[in-house]
Amino acid sequence: MYAKLILRNVKRSAKDYLIYIVTLTICAALFYAFLSITSRYYHPQTGTEYDFTVLGDSMKLAILSITLLILFLIRYVNNYMLRRRQKEFAVQSVLGMEQHTISRLFFAETFLLGGVCTCAGILLGMFGSQLITALLLSQYDLPFRLSFMLFPDTALLTLCFFALSLLVIGLFNVRTLRRIKIIDMLAADRINDPQLGKSRYMPVVTVLHSVFLLITVLSGISNMRYYFDPRFPLPVRVMFYGVLLSPALAFVWPLIWLAAGACTARLQKRRWSLQTLLVVKLLFALLNICLFASVPHICFRYQISFGSSALGSDTGANRYLLFLLADLSYLICGLHYLAGSALNLWKEKRPAYTYSGQNLFFFGQIISRLTTTAKSMTLICLTLVLSLFLFLAAPALTGWAEGYLALRARYDVQISTYYNNVYEESDLPAGEDYELVSAFLEAHRIEKKSDCTFHLYLPRREEFHNRIKWDFPVVAISLSDYNALRAMQDYAPVSLGDTEFVTQWQSIATEEERETFLAEHAAVQTDAGTLTMAVIPDDTLPDGQKPLYYTEALGETLYNKYTDVLYVFPDAVCEQLLPVMRNRFLQTKTPIAYADALQLQETFMAQYPEEPAGGEGVNYYLRTRTEQVNGTKASIFITHAAMLYGGIVLMVICLTILSLQQLLDASKYRCRFGILRKMGVEERDIEKLIIKQLGIWFGLPVTIAVLTVIVLAAFFFTTIRQQIDAYIGLGTLSAQVALTVLVLLILLVCYLISTWILFRNSVEE
Repeated sequence: MYAKLILRNVKRSAKDYLIYIVTLTICAALFYAFLSITSRYYHPQTGTEYDFTVLGDSMKLAILSITLLILFLIRYVNNYMLRRRQKEFAVQSVLGMEQHTISRLFFAETFLLGGVCTCAGILLGMFGSQLITALLLSQYDLPFRLSFMLFPDTALLTLCFFALSLLVIGLFNVRTLRRIKIIDMLAADRINDPQLGKSRYMPVVTVLHSVFLLITVLSGISNMRYYFDPRFPLPVRVMFYGVLLSPALAFVWPLIWLAAGACTARLQKRRWSLQTLLVVKLLFALLNICLFASVPHICFRYQISFGSSALGSDTGANRYLLFLLADLSYLICGLHYLAGSALNLWKEKRPAYTYSGQNLFFFGQIISRLTTTAKSMTLICLTLVLSLFLFLAAPALTGWAEGYLALRARYDVQISTYYNNVYEESDLPAGEDYELVSAFLEAHRIEKKSDCTFHLYLPRREEFHNRIKWDFPVVAISLSDYNALRAMQDYAPVSLGDTEFVTQWQSIATEEERETFLAEHAAVQTDAGTLTMAVIPDDTLPDGQKPLYYTEALGETLYNKYTDVLYVFPDAVCEQLLPVMRNRFLQTKTPIAYADALQLQETFMAQYPEEPAGGEGVNYYLRTRTEQVNGTKASIFITHAAMLYGGIVLMVICLTILSLQQLLDASKYRCRFGILRKMGVEERDIEKLIIKQLGIWFGLPVTIAVLTVIVLAAFFFTTIRQQIDAYIGLGTLSAQVALTVLVLLILLVCYLISTWILFRNSVEE
């Protein structure tokens, strides 16, 4: 009998909670799909150059950690199921069924329903795993072939994870159900939600925000004291004064409100209400957001720096990003907190609109819920902001890493040295050719395509002892070695006069940095004499010529520490200079196998350690393209997959909660809509009311989240503008962001339409 009762309740729950079932199925499918590539049965045809075992534990840990968020969704939905079915449980208790039996039956129902969803998700995940495989293989520029396979270990892990989650949540439900009194269950559907005025979360949030404002003011005072110059142009001065005065006024306003409130309380006036405080605070927060969002753009444009680094690169960006997040979060909290009051004020001030058609009914539906769910709507909006930002940041960060990898892994084997820990010229690597690498390649029958061993020189010997961070001397390379490296990358050779030099730049260097350096180094003093910069004709410039420089990618180890530029001197000049680094770059005819690459690196490090004994000596580094590509692309894929998976899970959770908050209250609304029908309201008008209600319910948090993410994305993309220009390209990033927005829009529309259909069916006669 109990088994039949469980099956009957499961079938009924499947109809009432279709969105929850679909959501849990999708989560299980995503879980299986993303973890399938870590299965020991997963062996795509990739050759010996790549090894996917490096994904392994890191991928599992990332996916498992994110999937823990689903526990919140399961717990949330089960609480609503308990609340909706309390009257049914009370009737069963009155009929003689013991309460512990009812709790066990409910546990069995939810566990069975979750188990069915998990199994369905595994089957759906078999198709999803093909998409993940295609994404992974495209990361490694490998062909993809469609093939379906069930991975037993991944399926077992999925079943165990979700079974354990359902078990833990089910035990909490049993404990909760046993403690509820029968009389309380009978009256559960008649209990009103708590009023907004009883919640103290907004005053607490206001106090915390004031603490952040105080920190912002202190930071602004520090910046004004150390970095402000009255000769700055007007936008820079507005920025300096704005990020100080606006937070200061916002910090002082609550103090004024408290003082005025104390005075008006004696006069029996209530003009200085909490709403007044929040409205003014939100206006200040909006002003702060505009000022903080403009900081990186102004600093990049006018080359302004706060502290030890440019504001748009390290400490400054992190500090003002934190201030921006604080104001955005407070603005989100305040808007949701005041939404019900704003609609109520609109209803009172616009009686002609309020009493037109079914608007009065509409206002009653919305205000009654907004005033009691402000906190949950705020959390949903903040979660949506995080989800959307993960989607937008993922292509930027992964594109940055991929572009950097393309510039870093330019050679099949790179051997580089650094003299940071060398204090005597006699300890520098003078004539080392690293023959053990040639012997290793020959022993493993790996043919060399091209090979170049070269020195990097200091223009002046006295610069050898300059070890100040961010002020290391720029090193030089001989013209013949430079042309050899260009030939290895299929670039045209360059030529120089006997007393000329040119510069080679990393792609990360900005145009402003190049122009400043070239203007200050038109001539270079060397131990072999003075060299002048080579120039080329340019009719657009006043003097008719511009400095000659090159920006082709030749590898990042070609430059000295903390520098982005390299001198190219004639060979005769370099013969008279001090060689400080001895490098060797090789290209092979065939890719080096992953196992051989690891063995080569171990063999090299045994004789040439990266960290010298005792901390003094030459630092030697050997990197292979195979090892760099495997390690970096594995990290890129894990990061990309984790951000996408996390974004999807968070968005699905938010949209599911928004949907269930409407669907689980549909039973209350059925009576209300029934009264409208008896009053003669047509079905077409009722459907419009439903659409308007769902539009407000979904539109408020989603719209605020989208606007917030636009501000965050603008700030974030501005701070990494150099990396976008150097490694990604604005067009590529824009296309990826547009595709992401399209996918999210489709997901939102699907949830909205599904909720509308189920809601309409729930309130039908």
